[in-house]
Amino acid sequence: MDPYLENPALWPDVHNSLMVAMRDVLAPSLAPNYYVGIEQRMYVLKPEEDLFIGRTDVGVTLQRLPPTTRSLPLAEAGVLEVLVPMEDEVGELFLEVRELPGKKLVTTLEMLSPVNKFGQGRRKYLRKREGVFNTRTHLVEVDLLRAGEPMPTSRPVQSDYRILVSRGSQRPRAQLYAFHLRQPIPPFHLPLLPGDAEPLVDLNTLLHDLYARARFDVILDYAQPPVPPLREEDADWARELIHAA
Repeated sequence: MDPYLENPALWPDVHNSLMVAMRDVLAPSLAPNYYVGIEQRMYVLKPEEDLFIGRTDVGVTLQRLPPTTRSLPLAEAGVLEVLVPMEDEVGELFLEVRELPGKKLVTTLEMLSPVNKFGQGRRKYLRKREGVFNTRTHLVEVDLLRAGEPMPTSRPVQSDYRILVSRGSQRPRAQLYAFHLRQPIPPFHLPLLPGDAEPLVDLNTLLHDLYARARFDVILDYAQPPVPPLREEDADWARELIHAA
């Protein structure tokens, strides 16, 4: 994982592009027995939550406003520039794998965004997650973000990143791929109906190929520390890689 891609201002582009890339790889191998659809979920956020999802122009300004009002001296009274509270609507993509011809939902593939890991967005996502757990639908949950609390499991795992593969027929047991910044993203099999060949999703290769095609390198500033910051030992390791490149 390139930690610079986790910046909330860039992540929506990375997230949505990677979901499309996964669909484009999976769809040909699963047809004609399955259809891989791109779905969108919408969130309405309060102004103070915008900072988590990359609305930095508004979010940083709000953070700098005085927490309480104050009386202006008569000499300072006049026309002032202020901000008014406005809700913001954001959308995120996820994949649904449906059996054909009946269009039965078999697997949901989620990739977490900052909106999923903070505030009311996290609460909404957890309700949706719990709803999937109460069905026979498989859930694949990819978390490539160090910021925020990991999604709950019975065994808390301290790792930079995680991929959860929860098969509807094996719940409450699930597979959790836990890995750190310096390790490749592990491949996983996409769960399908019993007896069907399950494709191997090589997310590490997909992300690296997307990085090259999208030219994320031209917008990333590797002279600055990433957001969120790295642990000291990982920061030293990253600086060595950047210097060598």
